[in-house]
Amino acid sequence: MTSGERANHAREESLTNEVVRSFAAADTRLEEILSSLVRHLHAFIREVHLTPEEWSAGIDFLTEAGRITDGRRQEFILLSDVLGASMQTVTVNAPANPVATESTVLGPFFAEGSPLLLDGQDIARGAPGSPCWVEVEVRSESGEPIPGARVEVWGAGDDGLYDVQRSGDEMANRAHFFTDSQGGLRFWGILPSAYPIPADGPVGRLLAAAGRSEMRPAHLHFLITAEGHSPLITHLFVSGDRYLATDAVFGVRPSLVVDFPEHPAQETAPDGRRLERAWHSMSHTFVMAEAGPSKA
Repeated sequence: MTSGERANHAREESLTNEVVRSFAAADTRLEEILSSLVRHLHAFIREVHLTPEEWSAGIDFLTEAGRITDGRRQEFILLSDVLGASMQTVTVNAPANPVATESTVLGPFFAEGSPLLLDGQDIARGAPGSPCWVEVEVRSESGEPIPGARVEVWGAGDDGLYDVQRSGDEMANRAHFFTDSQGGLRFWGILPSAYPIPADGPVGRLLAAAGRSEMRPAHLHFLITAEGHSPLITHLFVSGDRYLATDAVFGVRPSLVVDFPEHPAQETAPDGRRLERAWHSMSHTFVMAEAGPSKA
């Protein structure tokens, strides 16, 4: 290292340390987060020797992400997802458990206020797709059923759209249930289909520039909560889907890939119905991890 390089290195280090010190009066946890953020951000700028023009382009990118975000679309969650940050946060906070169901990303299309449906009802409510009968059980790590667990479920139609991406305020292919005394519930929905994440904004252009696919493999979302257990946010993916190995948001886990077998028209469904068209089914057992000690 030349004397000039040493001088530049010292100036860069001095600036980083000055910024870190400026957050010393913050709350302890906030100070920890901001100090680490500053050090990593400054190290990134120094490592790639970021130019002012490139930094400005990055600011413009984030500004556009903010402008396109509204009550129905969250571009920053998409950005977090495609950078793997969402899944890394999940991974850090849901350590490997040989028994409990694996977690994955919440995604940008969760919505509060889903309708409460009763066992056996249909969540599709007009969303397009092939009928699918779903049976799930919710159990503890010891194998005991968890009655009264709240199970939120949502998914896209076979047109690749969630209800919040369509015009109007009607919720479709989205609902919540409570498990019965045996920890089970059943409902009709639609067979999940693969779909592209919204690609008409800055995140879509980022994927295109990197030569990456914007597709997500077919899946159904679940958010399960129960007293004494850690919330479970996860998906179930359709086995055989062509995009399982290239999920745009890195959310696939092999343990979450399940079969959705097809049944011919007129075959009697578990609830006694005979449909005039082919239909699918899926059954799965979710295992919830016990809640850890409070950090309060």
